[in-house]
Amino acid sequence: MPPRLRKVALVTHVTCSVGWMIGAVAGFLALAGPLAVVDATIRAACVAMDLITGAVVVPLALASLLNRPRAGAGYRLGVLRHYWVLVKLDRSRSRVPQLMGT
Repeated sequence: MPPRLRKVALVTHVTCSVGWMIGAVAGFLALAGPLAVVDATIRAACVAMDLITGAVVVPLALASLLNRPRAGAGYRLGVLRHYWVLVKLDRSRSRVPQLMGT
């Protein structure tokens, strides 16, 4: 893989990986922070969290999962070079179906 394409794959992968984690945490904390004991507010926050998950978190998680092997393909040992890469791949692989509700 040419160096320029390898850098594009790596930047895309890192952006998607960090984006779905930060998007999930920031979105849910922003919605959960001002919650009161009012049932309508809690229901509205749950609906908003579901929308954030479906529109932001799941697409970025899928993009991250699909980009990881492509990003690792340009390196000598690919995804097998470091153990934590395999751990992240396994964690993402197991969490994407949970996020999709299957």
